[in-house]
Amino acid sequence: MKNLKLLLLLLPLMVSAKEASVQQLFSVQTVKVQKIKTSHSKKNYGFVKANEARVYEVSPRFGGFVEKLYADKIYKYVKKGEPLAVVYSPEVYKAKEDYVNSYNYTKNRPNKGMLKSAKLKLALLEVAPNEISQVIKMRKVSPNTTIYAPQSGYIFMKNINEGSAFNAKTNLFEIVNLDDVWVEVKVFEDDVKWLKHANDFRVSFKTTDKTYETHTKFLYPNLSPKEATLTMRLTLANKDHSLFPGMYADVISKDKAKEYLTLPQSAVILKNGKYYVFVVGEFEGEYEPMEVDIKPLNNETYIITSGLNAGDEVVNNALFMMDSDAQINGLY
Repeated sequence: MKNLKLLLLLLPLMVSAKEASVQQLFSVQTVKVQKIKTSHSKKNYGFVKANEARVYEVSPRFGGFVEKLYADKIYKYVKKGEPLAVVYSPEVYKAKEDYVNSYNYTKNRPNKGMLKSAKLKLALLEVAPNEISQVIKMRKVSPNTTIYAPQSGYIFMKNINEGSAFNAKTNLFEIVNLDDVWVEVKVFEDDVKWLKHANDFRVSFKTTDKTYETHTKFLYPNLSPKEATLTMRLTLANKDHSLFPGMYADVISKDKAKEYLTLPQSAVILKNGKYYVFVVGEFEGEYEPMEVDIKPLNNETYIITSGLNAGDEVVNNALFMMDSDAQINGLY
């Protein structure tokens, strides 16, 4: 009997609680169209690539034999002017002898053209200027000549070993300078128009917490017909050489900040290929569907390009109820 009385006392409270929850469930929340100033952003992916303008090939203009190899390991770092190899070249050796003989001959005879021609031959063979000067200074010809690094960088390719023979124009070394690198990003054709106005790019990598920023880009004038994509190239400063070719990159592109009319995506409904919002009417509980033109700003927000003005109030939830009611009443 006590339990029955207690149940009768609690029943109104239980009914009241149930009614409140139902009312809360179907309450309609609204949001106003806001004008905000922000940047439009997109995320793409890319890969690090060596800057082709910083790739140097060491191809002597003479043939010879390797006597001593200093750049003896692949990916070894060398500095500009550092010796790569000491070689013997019969052609260079003869050119040095001709230079010394010309110097000795013209010392007491006025024939500057002969001496100049002999020196030019060594220069055209790309013998180092300090080695040419040393020939005259010492008046002695060394059978060997030294090949020096044209720029600082990593040896990405090595085609000789100690004792190797090589011919003129053989590519002995490929040196890659990584003081700055390229990031190549695949972008869809539909994004090209927008990317032309993008001027802020932030690039991140899994191997470092540093975020790289750049404001310049280059779109390759070549479309991949299979993927319908173009390649966008960014250049990143890499003085600490923490970025290497082949590394995977996340790229966030932003355009200049502009003013946009915006709504959260939860306030827009897609129906029959068109976008609608439900505008708050003059009377309480009155909502009218209105077609709008939109485009995405980010994953949570739409830009309203036509159909609404700043301050207009629309439904932000329960769109399924609004849609059903509108269909029943033949509003669309």
